[in-house]
Amino acid sequence: MPKARLALRIATICLCISLASLAYPGRTASNSLESYDGCGMEGDARGPAVQALNRLKNRYIPPQPEQIDRAITLAAMLAPGRDTGRWKVKQGAEIIGFVFDVKVGGIESTNCHARAVEQRDTHIEIILDPMAGFRARRVIVEVTPRWRAIMEAQGVDWSTRALRDRLLGRWIKVRGWMLFDMEHQNESENTAPGRERNWRATAWEIHPITSIEVVQRPAR
Repeated sequence: MPKARLALRIATICLCISLASLAYPGRTASNSLESYDGCGMEGDARGPAVQALNRLKNRYIPPQPEQIDRAITLAAMLAPGRDTGRWKVKQGAEIIGFVFDVKVGGIESTNCHARAVEQRDTHIEIILDPMAGFRARRVIVEVTPRWRAIMEAQGVDWSTRALRDRLLGRWIKVRGWMLFDMEHQNESENTAPGRERNWRATAWEIHPITSIEVVQRPAR
């Protein structure tokens, strides 16, 4: 084989490997995001329960198509009743909803109590009806710093500001992992019904989000 052709083939193979690494970061370099900005998968949590929760929040490999549970919809997540065991954290989901708000997440153990905006989660509040956005009818889906970095490597800006500019007041389809955030179950209508300080419908989230798409309002 001529040297020029061999060099071209090698370059093509290397490019394909590089692109695959960006699309599926955990498959070609499984430990590449085990630590991000000096923060491990467990964050700086001390208790084993929160450490396990943080490992789920910090997942950086997307759910595969066969892991997506098509029965999980925004309406199903909003359904009333104690929902602690309604789904499993090994399930992926893809839901459509209207973006009520996009904001910087809190200073949390999952991100080693980082204060910089880019090192904190992005909270996206989605609702089923744009005319009924009261707090107990909201579902939270979250972008994590690891997924922000993954998308940045692909030339996509998932900063909180960019997501707010792009998504606020629009219908979106989000895909990612199901997560029951036990730290918020006493602030969720389904697990703490009637509490004045409830600011969400359920402690179930899509967290982390692994893809976001702006879509048309679904037909009723």
